[in-house]
Amino acid sequence: MKAIVYEMTGPSSVMTLRDRPLPAPGPGQVRVRVVVSGVNPTDWKARAASGTGSMLEAPKVPNQDGAGVIDELGSGVTGLTAGDRVWLWDVAWGGTEGTAQEYVVVPAAQAVALPATESFDTGASLGIPALTAHRALTSSQDGPARLSPGALEGRVVLVTGGAGAVGHAAIQLARWAGATVIATVSGERKGELARRAGAHSVINYRTADVPQAVHEAAAGGVDVIVDVNAPANIGNDLKVVKPGGTISIYAANPGESLAIPIRESMGKNVQYQFILTYTVTEQQKAAAVAAVADALKAGALRVGDEHGLPLTRFRLEETAAAHDAVEQGFVGKVLVDVSES
Repeated sequence: MKAIVYEMTGPSSVMTLRDRPLPAPGPGQVRVRVVVSGVNPTDWKARAASGTGSMLEAPKVPNQDGAGVIDELGSGVTGLTAGDRVWLWDVAWGGTEGTAQEYVVVPAAQAVALPATESFDTGASLGIPALTAHRALTSSQDGPARLSPGALEGRVVLVTGGAGAVGHAAIQLARWAGATVIATVSGERKGELARRAGAHSVINYRTADVPQAVHEAAAGGVDVIVDVNAPANIGNDLKVVKPGGTISIYAANPGESLAIPIRESMGKNVQYQFILTYTVTEQQKAAAVAAVADALKAGALRVGDEHGLPLTRFRLEETAAAHDAVEQGFVGKVLVDVSES
């Protein structure tokens, strides 16, 4: 089978296309023929590491997310059959086998049913973005642990960076759960994408007074902030979050720090939640996977330009260019076509 492999950290050029043996699933595992692989910022950051070109202990196949068809079951697997369409999550975390290859073996729990009405593109776009968004939306101490229709009824959610992959998923999941959603963006094109995703109000932070605009959209402020750039946004966040509200922070540049205004945070009894989807508790991950699966079945998670998440695609042998596109800030979702559907 064909696979993208790298043996040392560094620029995208360290990745090469190779032939590898077909893996066999063990007990509790399934083998999936990958149709589409999704690329996330953590994929290129893990590959680049510190940029020093360190040798790895074992060759690695990149990319955490993907979608495909179950090809073979290991012993003891129930609830899945060969031929099932599935989406995959956290595939490369803690190991060496990602989705940038024609076949991958994963624990059965990491292969989740993909409805016949949904595309492999949608399946490959879930994973990290949707699971991160779910944790951000459920991190309030008095909020739901698992999203469902009506779970956020009466709550207001602010999504900063509403045109990004996590922002897009947060808007769609929050709408599905009944919240009023406000999004901030940096331009008109991104604003249109956030509206297509389902945001009730969209604010261009480059031209508007964000706190004023948020209070015009939600006079009482917001319950949860899903923040892509807390160092830049913390001042505005504290002006618009409700007393007892939550600021969920899921992104940072290497070495970046956050200066938190302590008195202002104390005055509102603000809760800060830092999020890395890979290391949430088993219960939190299980709730996120189940909720995302439910939202997918309900048609609440959609991708493509018409749904606010433009797609750009590359062939398997162009995975390096796909990583470069994400690193360079492509607005939307970067996908790699691995095999025929």
